[in-house]
Amino acid sequence: MFARSALPPVIAVAAVSALLAGCTSTKSSGSGGKDISLVNSGKLTTCTHLPYPPFQSKQGKKIVGFDVDMVDLVASALHVKQEIVDTPFEGIQSGEDLNTNQCDVAAAGMTITEVREKNLDFSAPYFEATQALLTTKGKPFKSLADLKGKKLAVQQGTTGEAYAQKHAKGAKLVQFEDLALLLTAVKTGQTDAGINDNGVLYDYVKDNPDTAVAAEFDTGEQYGIAVRTGNDALRKKINAVLKDARADGSYDRIYKKWFGTAPKK
Repeated sequence: MFARSALPPVIAVAAVSALLAGCTSTKSSGSGGKDISLVNSGKLTTCTHLPYPPFQSKQGKKIVGFDVDMVDLVASALHVKQEIVDTPFEGIQSGEDLNTNQCDVAAAGMTITEVREKNLDFSAPYFEATQALLTTKGKPFKSLADLKGKKLAVQQGTTGEAYAQKHAKGAKLVQFEDLALLLTAVKTGQTDAGINDNGVLYDYVKDNPDTAVAAEFDTGEQYGIAVRTGNDALRKKINAVLKDARADGSYDRIYKKWFGTAPKK
C-alpha cells in the first residue's frame, strides 16, 4: 500500500550483490518446462512478519500457521523444505525483500492491492478477509464514527491502517509495528479500539474473552502469496498447487485446522 518509488542506495547495492551472487535452481514439474530458481538450494525461503496468528506465529521454536501449511504444499510439490524468515512487513509489501533475493515467496496474510501489484507478483487469491474492530468488552464502540476523539490502534503499512485513515474521521490513530503490540494496546486500555483483519482478531478473542470483535467492515480483501516481479515460473507453480489443494480437499483440511470450520463455498 505504501510502496516506494525507488530503492535507496544501500538497498540498490544489496540488490546488485544479490544478482551477482546468482540463484540456485530446482526443476519443477508443472512449471511449463522452465527451471524454478530458488535463493537457497533445497529450500523454499518464505518472508513473513511475526506474529500474525493463525496465519503465522511461533509455537515453541517452531513457526506454524495457515500460511505456513499452505506454503508447505508448494515446497512439497517442489521437493524441497520451507524455510521461514521473519522480517519487517514494510520490506515485504514494498517488494524490497523479494527483489533483493532475501526470499523466494512472501506469505504474510497479505492483501492483494493495486499498489502492491506494482512491486510484487501475486498468486491467485487463497483467502478472503475483511477489516474488523477490536475493543474490550463493554465498550460502546460499534463503528468507526463512534471513535471520534478516541484512540484507534492501527498496524503500520497494512490495509487496516489505510482504511482507518480514510474512514475513521476524528479518531486519533496510534501506529504499531506489529499485531502483538496492537492487541496489547487494546487489551490494556492504551487505545480505545484497534482495527485489523477479521481472521486474526477472531483468533485473538477466543483466548481473550475480555475482548470482542465489535464490528466488521466489508472491504472485500483477498490474500495472495507474492513472488518477485517477473518470476512467472514460481507464480504459476504456486497457482497450480493452490488449484490442486482446493480440488483434493487439502485446502479445506488446512482451513478447518486453523479456523475450526470449513471455508465458505
